[in-house]
Amino acid sequence: MSFPLRSTTLALMAAVSLGSASQALAQEDPIKVGILHSLSGTMAISESTLKDTVEMLIAQQNEQGGLLGRQLEAVVVDPASNWPLFAERARELLEQHQVDVVFGNWTSVSRKAVLPVFEELNGLLFYPVQYEGEESSENVFYTGAAPNQQAIPAVDYLINEMGIERFALLGTDYVYPRTTNRILEAYLKEEHGVADDDIMINYTPFGHSDWQNIVAEVRRFGSEGKPTAVVSTINGDANVPFYRELGNQGVDAGDIPVIAFSVGEQELTGVDTAPLVGHLAAWNYFMSVDTDANYDFIDAWIEWTGDEEAVTNDPMEAHYIGFNMWAEAVRKAGTTDPDAIKDAIIGVVVPNLSGSYAAMMPNHHITKPVLIGEIQDNGQFDIVWQTPSTVAGDAWSDYLPGSRDLMADWQAPMRCGNFNVATGRCGGSTAAEEAEAALAE
Repeated sequence: MSFPLRSTTLALMAAVSLGSASQALAQEDPIKVGILHSLSGTMAISESTLKDTVEMLIAQQNEQGGLLGRQLEAVVVDPASNWPLFAERARELLEQHQVDVVFGNWTSVSRKAVLPVFEELNGLLFYPVQYEGEESSENVFYTGAAPNQQAIPAVDYLINEMGIERFALLGTDYVYPRTTNRILEAYLKEEHGVADDDIMINYTPFGHSDWQNIVAEVRRFGSEGKPTAVVSTINGDANVPFYRELGNQGVDAGDIPVIAFSVGEQELTGVDTAPLVGHLAAWNYFMSVDTDANYDFIDAWIEWTGDEEAVTNDPMEAHYIGFNMWAEAVRKAGTTDPDAIKDAIIGVVVPNLSGSYAAMMPNHHITKPVLIGEIQDNGQFDIVWQTPSTVAGDAWSDYLPGSRDLMADWQAPMRCGNFNVATGRCGGSTAAEEAEAALAE
């Protein structure tokens, strides 16, 4: 073999070998996507669907060639509706499985539990559920609603459109309902002049099933001459017996409407909705949204589940938005490195399923429309009101004394989640203290 021919042959062999090695690397070194949702316990009714949603999004992305020439691989763990176990499973995902990103959590106490882990190990968490605000972490992207994107517009609707004057705030006994109701109580008093006697507050444990006395108390509260509504932050499978008891006691939406923040299409699949027609929910998405993008999403979901009766809901759309934002940030940064993603994702804009767009704000919250829906007898929602445009999520409430002066901005040079504009100082991370407090409640 002559020298030039030999060199060419060796070069070709090397190129083939390098290509084979690169292909093998792509196969052996996938981008790992952690899924941290309860598949058992009281929250499985809501969270198991979200696990399936992320797996569907991963499969769709892989069909399109993956990201950065690499396939995506789901790594699923079950924290089993056990709040301390969420922290253990988060650490397992980040340390043992070395995932590049995590999509997960539902309850705020579970999110509080994992925050110190994500900050310590510099992981990325996309959190898809409405929550109480009062938080902005460098390692979390909040794709669900803040109170100004759900709770506050909901009570404004009750007052301005329905003439409600009395409010029964019913919630599950943990951080999200308690903080949300603190904000709502202050808002109702300061902005609408609602008296103390016209606000009733009640909390029940996760999985609560005996609603007879509480529903009877709500009936008495609503029988004192003023238009009354229930504002529900009841979470998980406790919603099934709650709505069943409303029907048993004949609590009609025309008399005492219920507006829920944690009940969507998925939760209503276990309930006879005929007696609940007219009761309300406030979300940023409903399955009944009339857009081509939504119909495509529904079709894909039905095909993925193999269930013609499968339903979609708001947290599923939040994962759809968050996943697409993360994927766009990965393409933009050219890497899955957490620090690069943090910089690349701010300002990323992707379509939502309602016909508009979601943008990632510097405070790690997104822009969302606000929708009010009425329960129909088929378990769907008829959209009766919505904001004319999207609303940017506020990390800190204007109605709580300790929060009014705080802002979050994770861009340089501030890079702070709780900057006090009055003192000009960043408060720093309080994740460990908040986790301890949330788990102690």
